[in-house]
Amino acid sequence: MKLDRIDKRILAEMQANARISNLDLAEKVGLSPTPCSRRVRQLEESGVIERHVTLLNQAALGLNITAMIGITMDRHTPERFATFEREVREFPEVIECSIVTGQTADYLLKAVLPDMTYYEEFLLGRLTRIEGVTGVHSSFVLRRVIAKTELPLEHIDHIRRPERAASAARRRERI
Repeated sequence: MKLDRIDKRILAEMQANARISNLDLAEKVGLSPTPCSRRVRQLEESGVIERHVTLLNQAALGLNITAMIGITMDRHTPERFATFEREVREFPEVIECSIVTGQTADYLLKAVLPDMTYYEEFLLGRLTRIEGVTGVHSSFVLRRVIAKTELPLEHIDHIRRPERAASAARRRERI
């Protein structure tokens, strides 16, 4: 699927405000409501628009600590990684988990927690008890300099076909 200028404008507007009405969106991108709605539906069906979410204020919820946690595993086997990923998915404090390269860690987690006491309990009581975890290195965010959810769109001309994007997502989930 090729993204044109209007598709990119739709995506930019929706990234800034996912609750924008179709009428307001159509007006901002220069379409009438029906073609605008059709384009949004195509972007959803193609997998470009994955889901609509509400962003919450972390501090207002008392989640005062953001930890970046590097995890080192004892063995690099599919079974060991699958066990870790299955267990870490169950931790609501972990809002991101990525396999990384170029560091001593195998995984990089981003976790949000209320305080250091909670972090200690999370680290010692749950995270380090996952089979295969041999090392943990934590860094704590002092201040966010940039915190945005919008993806850059300027460089995009084509998107992957939905079946390729879906199969890539399924492969990531199996690992």
